[in-house]
Amino acid sequence: MKKDALLIRLLRTNISKAQLTGYVVANVIGLAVILTGVLFYSDCTTTSTETDDRFMANDYVIVSKNIDGIAFAPVAFSENEIADIARQPWARKVGRFSSSQFGMRASASLGGRGLSTYMFCESVPDEFFDIKPARWNFDPQHPFIPIIISKDYLSLYNFGFAMPQGLPKLSEDVIGSIPIDVTLTGQNGLSATFEAAIVGFSSRLNTIAVPQSFIDWANNRFAPGSTTENAWSSRLIVKTDPLLTSQMQEYFSTRDIEIAGDREADSRIAGLMRTVAIAVTANGAIICALAFFILTLSIYLLLQKNENMLRNVIRLGYQPNKVSRIYERLVARINCGVGAIALTASLAARSLWLPALHSAGLGGGNIWTAIGATAAFIALSSAQNTMLIRRRISALSS
Repeated sequence: MKKDALLIRLLRTNISKAQLTGYVVANVIGLAVILTGVLFYSDCTTTSTETDDRFMANDYVIVSKNIDGIAFAPVAFSENEIADIARQPWARKVGRFSSSQFGMRASASLGGRGLSTYMFCESVPDEFFDIKPARWNFDPQHPFIPIIISKDYLSLYNFGFAMPQGLPKLSEDVIGSIPIDVTLTGQNGLSATFEAAIVGFSSRLNTIAVPQSFIDWANNRFAPGSTTENAWSSRLIVKTDPLLTSQMQEYFSTRDIEIAGDREADSRIAGLMRTVAIAVTANGAIICALAFFILTLSIYLLLQKNENMLRNVIRLGYQPNKVSRIYERLVARINCGVGAIALTASLAARSLWLPALHSAGLGGGNIWTAIGATAAFIALSSAQNTMLIRRRISALSS
């Protein structure tokens, strides 16, 4: 042990503390910037609630063709038009609205008064919904129709319709407990009444949505000549990349296609924030790369400076791998210290923006991403420097 201690003291004689300090400071700054960018991006793309209305994540837009004057024929997208939209760089996925091809009438009892209205329903693939109710299915053997409506519809009822009619205002929980009878009437003369209920409220879809399984079954039963597969697609929902909003706007404007709602401002802000997060992370990566170059150069110069001493140590009977392990452990300790300091600094920075993001329903990012990035940095940096040390010392022993 004393012999090893003397060897360690001897090999560390010419280590430049100034160079190692410069490496540590530069790498702590660079890695902390990277981890801060990763955490910020993760928090801004993940909600802190159960809903999936993320601000910086993929945006969703609903598009339809403009109607000029009065139109009785279906105004729909052709298969070629849908395929062309799906090929665009800003379109990540395209879903079709499936519409009911039969008559619908809903009735319910509210405040001791009976309400009845004609209605319609639509569906989109489940992956495009921003909520996932537990009862979101339809079984013809036990027919019950779950319904999702837009949150705007509830606001219109509470603050526009209920007050002048003397009807009570309702919360989401209360309106979800009201039983609804839905009567379907087909062009083939069939008619049937089913139980239904509102099981969720969407911030993304401005429609009365039902499961795709119900649309398929009901269209086949009550409008067999207009099955879902053969029905025209009047509206589309497109999962888009907010960074390419300007290209999307230009594409739709030149093809007389209308985007539902005014999402352009939100998309531009989301794209700007994503760009900032990516730019911060990229700058941190550049700083880390420069710091890594400093450490590599320092190790190379140190080994070059101690070349004669290392040759003599090896000639005295010390194995090259034993000599190299002394430098390897030093580098590993330095990298672990850098990782720990940088991770602590980035988590401290996260605590500054987290309250503001929580108030906006965001900030649900996972810190394990940053922890994994730190571990990857330590492993890769240590492995690279270990290879350099072993290669150089092996060359001296030959």
